Amino acid sequence: MALLGLIILSPVLLITAILVRVKLGSPVIFKQQRPGLNEEIFTLYKFRTMTDERDENGELLPDEFRLTKFGKFLRSTSLDELPELLNILKGEMSFVGPRPLLAEYLPLYNAEQRRRHEVRPGLTGLAQISGRNAISWGERFKLDMEYIKKPTLIGDVRILFLTAKKVFVRENISSETSVTMEPFIGN
Repeated sequence: MALLGLIILSPVLLITAILVRVKLGSPVIFKQQRPGLNEEIFTLYKFRTMTDERDENGELLPDEFRLTKFGKFLRSTSLDELPELLNILKGEMSFVGPRPLLAEYLPLYNAEQRRRHEVRPGLTGLAQISGRNAISWGERFKLDMEYIKKPTLIGDVRILFLTAKKVFVRENISSETSVTMEPFIGN
């Protein structure tokens, strides 16, 4: 399915890559280390959505200054997520599951939250269709656990369908206090 998706979406991927290069520069693909199944670290691929603007000390500016109008469009349409089809093809991710979070969050999880790594992370999941970045960390983890305890093919198809709907209406992309989502600081 991921290979078929890459083939069918290749024109969209190519056009998006060209636009990212022109509007945001290179690299076109943003790579970040994320924990996956059994907490194994893998490289997540996404289209770049932010500039590399820095302050006078050489430090990256906060996200709200680096996220461009074009970057917001990529995020709201989830076009920035399309390179993750490569992660699915490589077996590091699945279409549905808990979203892969930052590796730096691993020591902050309690035992229940750590269970999110009992399954492959997903391109989308129950938390994404239930509020995306507009829900709290507690709610996000609760929904991840709900999915992990009862994964079904019918449930996955429902999540994929509702994800397409969420992307189409472009809602809950950002939290109320951040252009992305607040960092997880533990319990």
